[in-house]
Amino acid sequence: MNNEEVKEKPIIIGIAGGTGSGKSTFTNRLKEKFGDRVTVLYYDNYYKAQDDLPFEERKKMNYDHPSAFETELLLEHLRELKNGHVIYCPVYDYTKHNRSDEVIEVHPSRIILLEGILVLADERLRRMMDIRVFVDADADERILRRVQRDVKDRGRDIENIVDQYLTTVKPMHYLYVEPTKMYADMVTNSGKNDVALDLMATKIQSILDGGEIAKRQDSYGEEEYFSEATKQLSNEPY
Repeated sequence: MNNEEVKEKPIIIGIAGGTGSGKSTFTNRLKEKFGDRVTVLYYDNYYKAQDDLPFEERKKMNYDHPSAFETELLLEHLRELKNGHVIYCPVYDYTKHNRSDEVIEVHPSRIILLEGILVLADERLRRMMDIRVFVDADADERILRRVQRDVKDRGRDIENIVDQYLTTVKPMHYLYVEPTKMYADMVTNSGKNDVALDLMATKIQSILDGGEIAKRQDSYGEEEYFSEATKQLSNEPY
């Protein structure tokens, strides 16, 4: 990693989308392209520890609700990275439905990619982002990808996957994930969309080469937003 790159304020790119949408694919393709020149944080690693609950109870938890995440820790880690400090990121074990004993040493860089289903749902996280991406996909495609992933990579059975999808994943998607699309600067229909990837990669390369990024215009909260909108309307000629 070039030390000159991290002397400048890091740029945080949030990459959101529903389960199985391809957001991890999109994120990982960017990571493969830029290597150590970008830092990646996965929101899933910030699921709260459930050491006080037995395995059977952990299986029943709603992992698609914002309260399932230790967002305060993620916010703290993002601030540390922006200040040029190394962090120790927790690691989540999907087979145990719990945080593992491992941690990952994460170094700061000019570009920080933050990936997860709900990274755009928390206003505090959104305020820290310079670019916001939403990876979209048809619901049928998403559930099929989730089944393949959970069976192959996480050792789960079909019955458990279907039950979890119908009771928590699907309803939470429409309540908390889908609405965050409105906050995205770019919406792509697949993690394998080469045009969208090329656009984002070009922007990242420009930043790494010293280019600037436009300042966000929606940096105020909901209450301030309506206040500002009312003010502008009152100044409009009729």
